[in-house]
Amino acid sequence: MQDLTITLLQTSLAWHDQAANREHFAELVHSLPVNTDVAILPEMFTTGFTMDAATYAEPMSGPSVRWLTDLARERGVTLCGSLNIANGGQYFNRFLWATPDGQCQYYDKRHLFRMAGEHHHYTAGQQRLIVELNGWRICPMVCYDLRFPVWSRGINEFDLLVYVANWPAARRSAWTTLLPARAVENQCYVAGVNRVGSDGNSIAYAGDSSVHDFLGECLADLGAEPGQATVALSHDALTRYRQKFPAWQDADTFRLTPDQR
Repeated sequence: MQDLTITLLQTSLAWHDQAANREHFAELVHSLPVNTDVAILPEMFTTGFTMDAATYAEPMSGPSVRWLTDLARERGVTLCGSLNIANGGQYFNRFLWATPDGQCQYYDKRHLFRMAGEHHHYTAGQQRLIVELNGWRICPMVCYDLRFPVWSRGINEFDLLVYVANWPAARRSAWTTLLPARAVENQCYVAGVNRVGSDGNSIAYAGDSSVHDFLGECLADLGAEPGQATVALSHDALTRYRQKFPAWQDADTFRLTPDQR
């Protein structure tokens, strides 16, 4: 099976300025290496981590979703990241997976960050999403989801976990610890994309966007500065490791009930 080449886009975000952020990311996407299969943007990449959902949320037919799908088609690359989306009178922190053929799948953030009051402004998702690209099985997650290993657990269900985030610098140790932990326990690759700079609430973000392999080894780390990292992931290496060390076969099986979700 062919490698999967991913590019992490770590940058600051213009607070509550959707047009400016779209323009900025368009420039970054047009500068991607030609071999990129998937470009990963941060959480709430058009606004920053806002709790003013009623003012800044857009419908799925809105300009930011159209921009993302049009850019994916134009550039010939899969684009993903999260937006605040309005749907049916509710608001969601929604991870979008836009492919060059014009399709857009989504996952709604399950774990809402109560310390910022996110659970008062957004509705939690109830279903995980696993997308496929070139034979790869990819599971998207959003920020605070990283702290919850049961929700992130897959018994040979996916090959790559993707976390997009606005993860504050004050808690960077949890981010840098849990990303490789999720890789080891799931025997899969993990990519985490965080922002840098400060938001409109004067919260600072340290970046630390990174990619880890199935052993938890770091394949790329962007540190605290804006930048890009492109990494080719080997499915053959992942398969050989799972065959050589099949710990996933001894994993505890479980089923989430509606109340647990």
